[in-house]
Amino acid sequence: MAPIAQQLTQPAVRLTGLTRSFGPRTVLDGVDLDIPPGQFVALLGHSGSGKSTLLRAIAGLDHDTAGSGELSTPERVSVVFQDSRLLPWRRVLDNVLLGVGKRDADGRDAAERGRAALAEVGLAGRETAWPGQLSGGEQQRAALARSLVREPELLLADEPFGALDALTRIRMHTLLRELWQRHHPSVLLVTHDVDEAAALADRVLVLEHGRIAVDLTIDLPHPRSYRDPQLGEYRERLLAALGVRPDGEPTAAVPAGATGHRGED
Repeated sequence: MAPIAQQLTQPAVRLTGLTRSFGPRTVLDGVDLDIPPGQFVALLGHSGSGKSTLLRAIAGLDHDTAGSGELSTPERVSVVFQDSRLLPWRRVLDNVLLGVGKRDADGRDAAERGRAALAEVGLAGRETAWPGQLSGGEQQRAALARSLVREPELLLADEPFGALDALTRIRMHTLLRELWQRHHPSVLLVTHDVDEAAALADRVLVLEHGRIAVDLTIDLPHPRSYRDPQLGEYRERLLAALGVRPDGEPTAAVPAGATGHRGED
């Protein structure tokens, strides 16, 4: 069942006419996008299509888009990147609390919130570990905890599982879905993986030629099985939108990275 917050009418993200160019090349060409509160959105596209550029603009990390369109986002926004970006000279709990005040608006102790966030991602007892003592999956769990402790209304994730092995990715998919269902933030997940997008998201967007070319609602309950034939039908529709046949062969000449595998954006 969709989160109660998703029933609200005011968008968590409203983007109108966003344009971004790099020299003579226009990467985002008047993009319009609304994301309702609590909705999980995945963003697909060929390598170089501007997925990460769009995410950085929404995160407020790309100031060169200023004046090129209108953007409104919630007050509390967190970003998770492909690498965990943990500081190696700080212990795990200190990384999670980086930039967080000693107490929140309700007077709750930050360290207590940090420990609770680590417990939510399965890292209870690892508070004093160094980042180098964690596996790649554990480091990404710590990065998720760092986002959770800020209680985001909007979570932006830029291929957060792209560097993980297949089994760890599946576990992280389950974790992210559970955290989303528990906390109800809006989520925008940038990914090259069609299966990941279809399995996790309520809605999948395909970015092409600087604009959103496909806006597909995934009308299936959670949790989803990769063996579900209905999920397979959505997967085939998304692959077709990317110019790829279900057998993985391109239907036409398409850029590298359009097959649902990792690539650079």
